[in-house]
Amino acid sequence: MAFCWIFLLSSGVRAQSISEDEATVTYPASYFTQYGSVSAKDMIDRIPGVGSTTGGGPSSTGGFRGAGGGRGGRGFGSGGGASEILVNGKRTAGKSNATSGLLDRINAVQVDYIQIIRGTSGELDVRGTGQVINIVLFEELDESSLTYQINADRYRDNYFQPGGNLSYSNRIGAFDFVLSAVAEPRYGHTESEEYSVLGDFSANDRVIEDQIREQTSYDLTANLGYEFSDNTSARFNALFSQNDNPTEVERRITDFTLNPNVLTFQREDVPGKQHNWEIGGDYETFFGNSSRFKILFVLNQDNRNSTRERFDIFSDSSEEKNLFLKSGSRTSEEIIRGSYTFDILEDQDIEIGAERAVTTLESKLALGLPLEGSAPSSFFGGLVPVPVSNANSTVEELRYEPFIIHNWVINSRMSLESHLLYEYSEIEQWGDVRNKRDFNFIKPKVDFRYDMTPSLQLRGSLEKVVTQLSFSDFVAATDEQDEDSNTFAGNSNLRQEWFWKYDFVTEYRLPNDMGVIDANLFYHDHRDVIERIDVTADESNLQSANGNIGDGEMYGLRINGSVRMSMFDMPNLLVSSAWSVTDSKITDPFTGIERRFQLYGRGRWTLSFRHDIPKWNLNWGGRWSNRFDGNEKLYDIDDVVSTLGEPNVSIFAEYITDGGTSFRFDAFDATSNEQCRERIRYVGRLSNNIIEEIENRCSTRGVMLSFKLTGTF
Repeated sequence: MAFCWIFLLSSGVRAQSISEDEATVTYPASYFTQYGSVSAKDMIDRIPGVGSTTGGGPSSTGGFRGAGGGRGGRGFGSGGGASEILVNGKRTAGKSNATSGLLDRINAVQVDYIQIIRGTSGELDVRGTGQVINIVLFEELDESSLTYQINADRYRDNYFQPGGNLSYSNRIGAFDFVLSAVAEPRYGHTESEEYSVLGDFSANDRVIEDQIREQTSYDLTANLGYEFSDNTSARFNALFSQNDNPTEVERRITDFTLNPNVLTFQREDVPGKQHNWEIGGDYETFFGNSSRFKILFVLNQDNRNSTRERFDIFSDSSEEKNLFLKSGSRTSEEIIRGSYTFDILEDQDIEIGAERAVTTLESKLALGLPLEGSAPSSFFGGLVPVPVSNANSTVEELRYEPFIIHNWVINSRMSLESHLLYEYSEIEQWGDVRNKRDFNFIKPKVDFRYDMTPSLQLRGSLEKVVTQLSFSDFVAATDEQDEDSNTFAGNSNLRQEWFWKYDFVTEYRLPNDMGVIDANLFYHDHRDVIERIDVTADESNLQSANGNIGDGEMYGLRINGSVRMSMFDMPNLLVSSAWSVTDSKITDPFTGIERRFQLYGRGRWTLSFRHDIPKWNLNWGGRWSNRFDGNEKLYDIDDVVSTLGEPNVSIFAEYITDGGTSFRFDAFDATSNEQCRERIRYVGRLSNNIIEEIENRCSTRGVMLSFKLTGTF
């Protein structure tokens, strides 16, 4: 990709306001008037380099909105993402119910201005991010607002699923609140075909599979705030989400090893149950010496239960169960974080604080098979119970993280932010396996920013990152990707993976709001990388689990551009591109060869555009995204899986009436978007290099059409 032509841009387009420190770009509400924006998210999508050029997303992803489930990283963290979203300078004390989820629920008429903050400051609620998006609302606006959305999705199999969203916001004196109820379609229909050959390349079988997931996410959220005084405020947030995902599978298997070929049928019934809830809050007060005290808390719980039963179907329509696999998990968190920020010199401040988090996973798994010579059990679906190691376990982590953050505005063009965090954690596991271990890490970080000009910023950072352990790796779990394997083994001896993270970022904001271009050159030096390892106890039953395999390296380059086509006299045509190229290396524990990290691709290229036509109250656009296929593999004890896929294409068109009602049409997966996987199975261990079978499987979801009607009262 190339952006050389952007320097030929002409002037005379809409202006943006640069603050005195030359690090904050301000977009007033009047900037968005011509677009007829309905929500704060619509406004953000019109800013170059921020939000989504095409706006929104399929119902299954929900755009900015978190999908619930409580599966994010533990604790609040200390920042470090590409961007953070604040409302009135505050972020939501939540994880599933995050600040970004508010954007669709904030009416555009409530927004005074939007800031893109490129510098650092002790006054911000987040630290160490690439940029901060701050949505500032009118203080004097006391009118209530009711936003509604009626939507419907149509899928490849002609299935039609409706949905809706109702949000009410109001401000009564010092009290403000946003309440919402959402019914979000998440139906999924996947068609797959797999063809396999044996080690001598003779035909083995063909498997045609049809999978349907009937799911609707029902979410209730509340975001409350109260201003006790000009210096003291509090917020409270709550979320409840029901996400049951019952799934049915039909499978046709043709066996080519027999003559004549034999055709068999299977079906699966998986009545999955899911729900999660979360409550959070924060209290903040400023003192006369400009210092600040803040405390936050979050409590959440995620519950998932699934019972998978597989049946062989015979020619007389009778059937026989050949698999019973029941799994359940409950993940909960209790987090509290407090900090005190104060000035030490005119341009320097320090934040000191600590975070305490308790994370608990309760996991159960039961496996039943049609074995002879043993008594079946009704608790195992009428099949014979099969012992599974580490099937019933509880894992709990108690973590403390004191920290100190120093922020120094060296001059109007340079700033330096330094972090020093100490992490102490105690992880205990009990049930089928008992284990208890302590860990401690010192985690420094330095972030330096230099504004060469008001438009050109250079950023460099060095950070020690300690990744968060996935508690599901500690216990036995279901294997949903391989029909020949029912369960994964757990590993109670995992330790945290960590790495040194080096980033150099250049960001150039084109004059007159013409766009933004940034490039990130990065290098990651990893320790104790977590991938699959050999945990075999019985040579007749090879087993692997996630474990620490050693040290490795990642490096690459990411370039992003978002440019208005004013050089063609089309300032309302915004074109965006994201291009990345990456590489990595690590030693494979099964073969000893040097290879890439598992499933770590070569990179991706994404192109998108949005064209606003204000005189017609119309906007439309599209998105094309494709990864660079090749050598994206997953290595296991007895097989290697390679993945590749076709580009993903989506298009949309939206009409907004003078009264602010939006009619939007989307087409997702507009091409086939076929995703393929090759699995090479080996006789015995992978290191034997004796091929047993080669499977080639391709899947597609087909085109999904979506219609949304959005308005406000």
